[in-house]
Amino acid sequence: MQFKESTFQFLNQLSENNNRDWFAEHKSEFDAVQKEVKQFYKAVQEQLEQHDEIEKHKFFRIYRDVRFSKDKTPYKTHFAGSFSRNGAHLRGGYYLRLKSGESFLAGGFWEPNKDDLFRIRKEIEIDAAEFREILADPEFQKYFGDKFEGEELKTAPKGFDKTHPDIDLIRKKGYIAVRNFTDKEVLSKNFLQEIDKSYQALRPFFDLMSSVLTTNLNGESLL
Repeated sequence: MQFKESTFQFLNQLSENNNRDWFAEHKSEFDAVQKEVKQFYKAVQEQLEQHDEIEKHKFFRIYRDVRFSKDKTPYKTHFAGSFSRNGAHLRGGYYLRLKSGESFLAGGFWEPNKDDLFRIRKEIEIDAAEFREILADPEFQKYFGDKFEGEELKTAPKGFDKTHPDIDLIRKKGYIAVRNFTDKEVLSKNFLQEIDKSYQALRPFFDLMSSVLTTNLNGESLL
């Protein structure tokens, strides 16, 4: 299945005419485009399920919540969806965002809860070797480079030594791997396969995090 250039064209038109009147006039066109995009995300999920356990897929609505935003434009100008792994023993999630000039996929732990974040930081504080091995792995670097993306503190979190050799990992507030795509890559015949190869490259990272987040610091299971 191939992603269509007409989808980008519609999103670009929406970006230039982000108002309710224009959208109402083009609602039937939007419905047709969205139907095709949902089918593409379904194909992504089917690929994922060949090598991972997916609990749920969420396709995000085009409508923006503008109640607390200074930007009052009513519609998003991209499509996006996420795929959650199944059960408490499989941690992590996959994400895919499609917009002309700004398409990317991601996977990992965006804004983990307080307890999970503390557990990850303590693991790194004790021994970051496995995290470093993932970042140095050629297969990971091929798709995601040599670092985790995500917000981070300017200094050490409370209770952690700011001179710790792995403070660059400890001060992160999330642990995300990101791969960006050009429009040419998105529109290529092998885009679906490239998405899946990228997601497969995340598995060692997910396996490590699942192990960390389902055990205590003594390695005893919490499940």
